[in-house]
Order: sequence, then C-alpha cells, then structure tokens
Amino acid sequence: MTEPDLITVDAIGLACPMPLLKAKRALNGMQVGQRLRVLATDQGSVRDFRVFAEQSGHHLLESTEVEGVYTYLLQKS
Repeated sequence: MTEPDLITVDAIGLACPMPLLKAKRALNGMQVGQRLRVLATDQGSVRDFRVFAEQSGHHLLESTEVEGVYTYLLQKS
C-alpha cells in the first residue's frame, strides 16, 4: 500500500457520532480501493464502525484498541 492510498482521520477526543461522521466524509472524497485509517477514543465507535461497514459495503479490514485508542482500517468499496 502506497502512502497516497492511505488517508488518516484523527478523531481522538471526539464523542459519538463525530468519529463516524468524519470517516464518512473522508470516504466520500476517496476512490474505490483507497484505505482510511481512523483513530478514536470513543468506546462506542467499536460498534459504530462494525455496523457502518456492514451497512455501507466498505470493508473493515482492522479494528484494534491500544491504551484507549481505537484504530480502524477501512477500504472503500
């Protein structure tokens, strides 16, 4: 994956639904196949991103949590 294919959204410190809204906005400006990394601290984002991926058809490639920071890797469909 080359750097232009990966976009990062920093939603650390933002409460629900802002991490998901920022991710949706970024995905709208991306091309199919590009990847989006989202950093968030909102615990509710775990469910939000899983459900969003299922409903939108985008691929949730990774979902991790380290020291209270949740990282999601999505690929635009």
